[in-house]
Amino acid sequence: MSWSGDYEKYMATAAAVAGTAMVVRGVVSELVPDELREMLRSAARGIRARVSSTHTVVIDETEGLSTNQIYDAARTYLAARINTDMQRLRASRVDDAQGIMITMDQGEEMLDVHDGVEYTWRLVSRETAAAATAHAAPYGIGGGGAANRRGRSRFEVKSFEVSFHKKHKEKALRSYLPFVIDTAKAMNDKHRNLKMHMIEYDAWTAVDLRHPSTFDTLAMDHSLKHSVMYDLERFVKRKDYYRRIGRAWKRGYLLYGPPGTGKSSLIAAMANYLKFDIYDLELTEVKSNSDLRRLLVGMSNRSILVVEDIDCTIDLQQRDEGEIKRAKPTYSGEENEDKVTLSGLLNFVDGLWSTSGEERIIVFTTNYRERLDPALLRPGRMDMHIHMGYCTREAFRVLASNYHNVENHAMYPEIEQLIEEVLTTPAEVAEVLMRNDDVDVALQVLAEFLKAKRNEARETKAENKNGNQKINKYEQSMV
Repeated sequence: MSWSGDYEKYMATAAAVAGTAMVVRGVVSELVPDELREMLRSAARGIRARVSSTHTVVIDETEGLSTNQIYDAARTYLAARINTDMQRLRASRVDDAQGIMITMDQGEEMLDVHDGVEYTWRLVSRETAAAATAHAAPYGIGGGGAANRRGRSRFEVKSFEVSFHKKHKEKALRSYLPFVIDTAKAMNDKHRNLKMHMIEYDAWTAVDLRHPSTFDTLAMDHSLKHSVMYDLERFVKRKDYYRRIGRAWKRGYLLYGPPGTGKSSLIAAMANYLKFDIYDLELTEVKSNSDLRRLLVGMSNRSILVVEDIDCTIDLQQRDEGEIKRAKPTYSGEENEDKVTLSGLLNFVDGLWSTSGEERIIVFTTNYRERLDPALLRPGRMDMHIHMGYCTREAFRVLASNYHNVENHAMYPEIEQLIEEVLTTPAEVAEVLMRNDDVDVALQVLAEFLKAKRNEARETKAENKNGNQKINKYEQSMV
């Protein structure tokens, strides 16, 4: 009976203390200004820091009105190392093309070890009135609003706290946090959605780039394909080299060949291979050299600038019978700014404006290389010229594998012999292969298509031969 009475007295006392604490907390929240409470918390943290062997780095979700990039990096980094045994997990997905991201919830902890040092991560949140004012102001909810005057507006601020022994402070700041940022960047580069930027209302507008082309599915010569891949890999690894030799970190490629030979698919494969965004520069949409410079300076690093059909897009200076037709100069001798000129474009390719960004690739495409001004083709501008030709045996096998998942077939020898005799583009072959899901039927239709092209070519050749003979007889009769 005595024990029961003591227990009841203990529970009553505990309840009274808890109730008093709640009342005191409520009174403090009402009477003590937010600034003073924050000062008291800061003082308490300072006292704990003096007597504790553990140091803590706080990484807030935002910095003023801007996103804290370190917070985003930590979230990505920890999501890849999450311990699924945690009692509470947070799941999210922001894009249909991405998987579910599992992260820690508030109040949870996880341990990470790097370079022999243990780091404890926590996700915490706190309410602050100052943050509410700062975030509300841009939307016109600031100044003399009643909520701000009374200090009642609350805003939740999330933070990651990473704790470690104080003797590892230098290593945490100079090695571990940069490692977290670099690892998260590599993860984002690997999984992020690529963007295709196009000109709209004199500015870049981005859409998701979901082109499926890769070097594995690209129908082109095997050795040429690997030559391009090696050149790209070499380029992205040579930042220090370009800096040492005093050149802008960029690379130029000229893709030329008949329509339907895969120039656009190669560009998409390059973007997917390097994880670079694409900027599609339609020169007919650009009004002047000054607008061109503004657009090009607005490009991000690690991107591909594409000018397709450069011989057709604008009236660039051309060479005609050994003479150069140039844009009409102004009386002051300055470059004409009223339209896009070849010199304005080349100034970005390898002039002073080429240094406005890093790790950029420039791709020009044309169906007729011979129509281009030699100024576009000289070394240092287009570093690699890639001929995209008609379909070959290798290209056909890649296409057959892509569309019908077949590595070999009894009809391959006949079709490959026809491809050697007939000029046909990979796009034509792909279109025929897509007509039927049955591989036997699809290959038979392709063989018939190639035979028809061969017969057509022979008839055209015979007609041209007869026409030439008639012309020769006529010329001889006139002598």
